Amino acid sequence: MTSSTYLPAERLQQILDSAVDTGIIILDPHGIVVSWSKGASNLLGWTEDEMLGKTLLEIFPADNDAAGLLATELADAKANGRGGGEGWRFRKDGSKIWAVGETTPLFANGQGLTGFVKILRDRTKQRRTESALRERTRALEVLNRAGAILARENDLERLVQAVTDAGVELTRAQFGAFFYNLVDHAGESYMLYSLAGAPQEAFSSFPMPRNTAMFAATFSGEGIVRSDDITKDPRYGQNAPYAGMPEGHLPVRSYLAVPVISRTGEVIGGLFFGHADTGMFSEESERGLLGLAGEAAVAIDNSRLFEAAQRELEERRRAEEALKELNAHLEDLVAQKTDELTRNAEALRQAQKMEAVGQLTGGVAHDFNNLLQIIVGNLDTLLRTLPADAGRLRRAASQAMSGAERAAVLTQRLLAFARRQPLDPKPVDANGLIRGMSDLLHRTLGEIYEVEIVLAGGLWKTEADPNALESALLNLAINARDAMSSGGKLTIETFNAHLDEAYSVNHAEVVPGQYVAISVSDTGAGMDAETVARAFEPFFTTKDQGKGTGLGLSQVYGFAKQSKGHVKIYSEVGQGTTVKIYLPRLLSGQVDEATVDPMPLPGAGSGEIVLVVEDDPDVLAYSVESLTELGYRVLEAKDGPTALQVLKFNLPVDLIFTDVVLPGGMSGADLVAKARELQPAVKALFTTGYSRNAIVHHGRLDKGVHLLQKPFSIKDLAVRVRSVLDL
Repeated sequence: MTSSTYLPAERLQQILDSAVDTGIIILDPHGIVVSWSKGASNLLGWTEDEMLGKTLLEIFPADNDAAGLLATELADAKANGRGGGEGWRFRKDGSKIWAVGETTPLFANGQGLTGFVKILRDRTKQRRTESALRERTRALEVLNRAGAILARENDLERLVQAVTDAGVELTRAQFGAFFYNLVDHAGESYMLYSLAGAPQEAFSSFPMPRNTAMFAATFSGEGIVRSDDITKDPRYGQNAPYAGMPEGHLPVRSYLAVPVISRTGEVIGGLFFGHADTGMFSEESERGLLGLAGEAAVAIDNSRLFEAAQRELEERRRAEEALKELNAHLEDLVAQKTDELTRNAEALRQAQKMEAVGQLTGGVAHDFNNLLQIIVGNLDTLLRTLPADAGRLRRAASQAMSGAERAAVLTQRLLAFARRQPLDPKPVDANGLIRGMSDLLHRTLGEIYEVEIVLAGGLWKTEADPNALESALLNLAINARDAMSSGGKLTIETFNAHLDEAYSVNHAEVVPGQYVAISVSDTGAGMDAETVARAFEPFFTTKDQGKGTGLGLSQVYGFAKQSKGHVKIYSEVGQGTTVKIYLPRLLSGQVDEATVDPMPLPGAGSGEIVLVVEDDPDVLAYSVESLTELGYRVLEAKDGPTALQVLKFNLPVDLIFTDVVLPGGMSGADLVAKARELQPAVKALFTTGYSRNAIVHHGRLDKGVHLLQKPFSIKDLAVRVRSVLDL
């Protein structure tokens, strides 16, 4: 068959099919495919049989309004003689090509529109080459801009922010971070970070990244880590406590990280970038980041050198100014230092004097308390046994008891000054304690004195013996009253205070820190500097003969020191006096408001046995008689070894009532410890006139220890013994 016998349509199809690299598609006026060349099959994958009678909607991106694009292309061809354009088109297998298309209308002779012819050419390779060139150009522009910024920037914080911003722009990441180490002036290392593409609060709730398997390669400087989907990386999710992405973390699927290494080989930090989609980073991204990391390392090294140079210049400038200042004021400094040394020496001398006096008074108080115990005990017995009609004898015994009780108070003040009183500190709300003393203070001072109490809001809690604190404040109030002979005003104020290092330098015994302060001020006669310097000494008084013992302020001084606090007097002649007590702030613990109801004199339970251990025969006799009168079965011993023998050969004892200081090398505490080896359930109550260090350490009773201070009455003894037995 010769070519002349081919039908025109067959010849046309042959021509169309000869263009194997170009897709030629003929459409009817409604956009339906009526002809499909082999070139179209090669480009798009569909055969002619699969496409005849269909539209071209399937080759257009569905998310870009395929129907609208196709309709616009045909309308442009009909109206203007040519339509089309270029863009991504889909093949049958789902892959894409960058196609350049042109659509022209077909008209029959003397007739209207008969259809359209669409010609497609594949320009994917050219498109990708152009895109790669544009991307490389863009990357170079980003790096050039970043390099220009880094070259002129010396501030480290702004520098790392510029690097992070450039990295996000370079990689097209959704967000990025630069984690880097900073060494401060003290030589300590801290990890800081900058962010781009996300607010600071997006990371502020998370800890700094650790050197885990995921981050190790970056922080150790091994190289770049890139993952198209980090959730499929075997290193991901292997570390506690999150085992993956922490809750609330920005979503990351695509991951890219590069170390930043200085010229010395030190790993300065790491650049980290993320994207919520997969496969967002490429080898081109890696190359760009390597260049950026190199520029960042140089810039950071230069910034550190600049900062070091600035610090050196600043140190040199300060040294020069200090030298000028020293030369200008050398004589003043010498005088100041001499005065400071003199003050410190005087403070040390005063402290040593007070300590020596304290040791002396403590020893005297111990012996005197034992004597007072005999006196008070026997007077108590007389008052309870004298007949009601022995008026003269009862008055004499009562007066003797009053004198003994005053002597006991003086002894307690001596012990307080000597810092030997056994304090029982508890968490204290100073405001509540002072509020509770208000009526007592008004009654003590009298009507011609005005009392003002100013309590600070938000006052810290302290830890002190509340009874000793009340006694100290009452002593100060009485001193203030005596200084205002014609009436005046007493002001008690509380506030939070901080005694700093500078204050501690001039007051060697003060530990810098936070304190609860109680200020007691009067409008009295005041004191001169010499009197203030001696005010805390025991038996020193400015009052007339017989009107003061000189132990009130001594007791306040001893209480404050034993409570690890501080006391300070401020006074001017004719202007009044202020005494401030500083007690250490209590950083934990609750303050309970407790009330004690009055109780009748408690007696013994059925068959309860008490072992009394006391080396003073008179004190022993009084204790045994009193306990027997209260209904207890009483055993007695003069020392520790004797007491242990008694415990071995008698019924189980309910309570050991023992002096702290015993002869024979065994203290009361030693005795109780050995007694509990024989009778584990036995309870213990200690008594003493001077506690030393057996059961009191650092001025405080040991935990779980119960103490009855000498001298005591039968009522004191009854209440204390019963309370210990009932525990």
